[in-house]
Amino acid sequence: MNSVICRAVTTACFVLFTVVAYAQGTMALTGQVRSAEEGVMEGVVVSAKRDGSTISVSVVTDAQGRFAFPAARLEPGHYTLKARAAGFEIDGANAADLAAGSVAGVDIKLRKVKNLSAHLTNAEWMSSMPGTDEQKRFLLNCNGCHTLERIMKSTYDADGFMQIFQRMASYYPGSTPLKPQRLAGKATRDVERGGSGRKTAEWLATVNLSQQQTWAYPLKTEPRLTGRSTRVIITEYDLPNPLIQPHDVVLDREGNAWYSDFGQMFLGKMDPKTGKVAQYPIPVVKPGWSEGTLDLEFDRDDNPWVGVMYQSAIAKFDRKSEKFRMWTTPKEWDSDAGQLGHIAIEGTHSDNKVWIKNSDGGHIYRLDLVSDKMENLGAFKDPRSGKRIGTYGIHSDTQNNAYLLDFAAGNIVRIDAKTRNATVYPTPTPDSRPRRGRVDHQGRLWFAEYQGNAIGMFDPRTERITEWKVPTPWSAPYDAVAGKNGEAWTGSMLTDRVSRLDIKSGQYTEYMLPRPTNIRRVYLDDSTSPGTLWIGSNHGASIVKVEPLD
Repeated sequence: MNSVICRAVTTACFVLFTVVAYAQGTMALTGQVRSAEEGVMEGVVVSAKRDGSTISVSVVTDAQGRFAFPAARLEPGHYTLKARAAGFEIDGANAADLAAGSVAGVDIKLRKVKNLSAHLTNAEWMSSMPGTDEQKRFLLNCNGCHTLERIMKSTYDADGFMQIFQRMASYYPGSTPLKPQRLAGKATRDVERGGSGRKTAEWLATVNLSQQQTWAYPLKTEPRLTGRSTRVIITEYDLPNPLIQPHDVVLDREGNAWYSDFGQMFLGKMDPKTGKVAQYPIPVVKPGWSEGTLDLEFDRDDNPWVGVMYQSAIAKFDRKSEKFRMWTTPKEWDSDAGQLGHIAIEGTHSDNKVWIKNSDGGHIYRLDLVSDKMENLGAFKDPRSGKRIGTYGIHSDTQNNAYLLDFAAGNIVRIDAKTRNATVYPTPTPDSRPRRGRVDHQGRLWFAEYQGNAIGMFDPRTERITEWKVPTPWSAPYDAVAGKNGEAWTGSMLTDRVSRLDIKSGQYTEYMLPRPTNIRRVYLDDSTSPGTLWIGSNHGASIVKVEPLD
C-alpha cells in the first residue's frame, strides 16, 4: 500500500512541477511518446539537435510517456528529434521549431523495428547468444575495437575464425574499422588470453551466420530503465573528426573538457559552453610505430599528462607555452611491443616521481623529475600463483604509494613508495580482471571489475575489498570513480549505459545513453550534488555529459 501511495505522490509531484514550469515558461519543448503496442512509453530517450549545431540534448520520458526540455538547454531554432527505445524506432520524421519565450509541443509515435539485430547493444548480443559464460567472456576482448554485431553477422567457419584471431593479434588496441593500425616490428597481442582458440572458433561458428541465414536463437533486449533513471539530462558534443577516439575525458579547473585520442597523436580541448574544439599535435618520437594515447591525468599546476602508448613515451603539455615535454623509454629497455599507456601523478608532489607502466613484460617504472632518469622496478608477481601481474591501470595516493590493477587475474597490488615492497590483495570475486579507477579523497582505491561485473573498492586502513555488482548483465565495467558526495560511477563498452552507485545504500541508478557509446574512462565532477559525469564515446567521436536531476 505504501509503495502505491509513493508512486501516486511522485506522479502528482511531477505533474505539478510540469504545470508550474509551463506557467513560468521554463520549458522550451514538451511532448509525449506512444506506440500502438504499449500506449504511453516510459524510459524512452528523446534527443533534440538544432540545425547546424554540434550539440544535442536528451531527456527521458516519465511513467506517463511525457518529456520536457528546459528552455535553458535549447536555443530558438529548428530541431531534429530522435528517440531511443529497445526494439522501437520513430514512425516518420519528427522535428520542432522553437521560438524564444514560448513552449513548443510535439508528440512522438514509435513503431516496432523490422530488423531488431541492427538495434541490439553488445550486452544484448551476449545475453541472446547460446553458450556458457566462459565461452562468451572471450568476446570481452573484441568490443574494444568493434561491435559484436560484426561477429554475429559474419559467415566465418572455425578455420576462418582462427585466421581472424591471428590477424587481430597484429593490430594496435586503438584500431577501429575506420582506422585500423598494424603493430610494428615483432609486436603481437594475446587476443586469446590463455584460452583455447580452436574451441572458441568452433563455438563462434555455431552462433554466427556460417550455417544458416538467420540466427537459431531469439534476440533479447534489456527492459527500458524507469523510475529514477528517467530523471536526467544528457548533453552530447560532436567532435570535428570521426576518427577522434576520446578515450579519457577530464575537466580542468576552468571547466574545459580535455581528451586523449586513442587512435591519433593529438591532445584535445573542448569548451562545453560553445562546443568549440582545439587540438594540439603530440610529437611522434618513434616513427613507424602505432599512434595514439590512453591515460590522461592533470598535475597540481593544471597541466595535462598523457601516456603515448606504442610511441613508448609519456608527455606533459605546458598550457602556458602550449608545448609538449616528452620522456621516452631508455633505448636499452625498449622493444617493439613497448607501450607506456598508464601513468600516476597524484602523489608526484611528495617526491617528484611519476609512476609509469610498460605493458611489454609488465614492467613498472618511476621517472625522477629532478634527475630526469627512469628506474625499472621490474615486473611484480602474484606470490600465490607465481604469475606476472598484468597491470591495466596504475594509480597513486597522496604519499605516492602506487596501486596496480591486475587485469590478468583478480588482484590489487600496493607498492610502498619508500621501500618498493609490494603487497597483493585478491578480489572477493576470483578472476575479476580489475582495471582503471581512482584513489578518492579518503585514500581509498576505487576500480572496475571487468569480468566481475562490479565496482570495487580497496580500503588501505582495513586492507579489505568491497564489491558492488552492476545490475545490467554483461556491463563489464571499464573504469570506476567515487566523489565526495557519496556516489560512485562506472560505464560500459557493451550496454550503452552508465551506472551510479549510492555507496551507503548499495543501490544503483542506471541511465541509458542516446546512441551506441563505447565508454572507457569515467570522470566525475563532484562540485555539485548530485555530481555530473563526463565520458568519451570512444567509437562515436563525441563527449557526453550526464546530469542526474536528483
